[in-house]
Amino acid sequence: MIVAVDGPTASGKGTIARALAAHYGLPHLDTGLLYRAVGRQCALNGGNPDDAGDALAACSFADSLLDDPELRSEASGGLASRVSIHPPVRQALYERQRAFATQAGGAVLDGRDIASVIAPEAEAKLFVTASVAARAERRFLEMQGQDRAVSLEAITADLAARDERDRTRKDAPLVVAEGALVIDTSDLKREEAIAAAIAAVDAMAGN
Repeated sequence: MIVAVDGPTASGKGTIARALAAHYGLPHLDTGLLYRAVGRQCALNGGNPDDAGDALAACSFADSLLDDPELRSEASGGLASRVSIHPPVRQALYERQRAFATQAGGAVLDGRDIASVIAPEAEAKLFVTASVAARAERRFLEMQGQDRAVSLEAITADLAARDERDRTRKDAPLVVAEGALVIDTSDLKREEAIAAAIAAVDAMAGN
């Protein structure tokens, strides 16, 4: 069974995807981490994330970079949003994601274009979203917990900018894929969101 979990930054899709993977005993891939690694590598290379050539060159990052805690920072998230608009970058990472999705036994993947591009044949498709205000508050508390100095206003502006880039990019924009169930987590507790997701997957996959 392939489970596709899409949605904007800080919507809770990663938490839900990890919980689904644990519940169904499936491997999980946070595809956004791949784009964060490209953005981070581009910065380490001294490249320009808005330049397609520089961004593509950064796709050859070492696997060890995926363990870098800096990938979870707001800066890396912003870089990921910028490099992800380049079609050559998306194509370079497509095969890696596709291979993970189609492995024997199935998998859970979360990102921006899983149900629409990477695995449109997924048996279960979820689109996890939340208001910008709710997402900004969550990210702000998360950053505070990591002792990262960032303001709520800055996070709100950054999320709005990322949403705009993700929705309007020409290649694989952030959309609700056909057949996907939308789960708005704005007013849901973590356990409630996970329960709603499990119920949705059970219904879609005929469990």
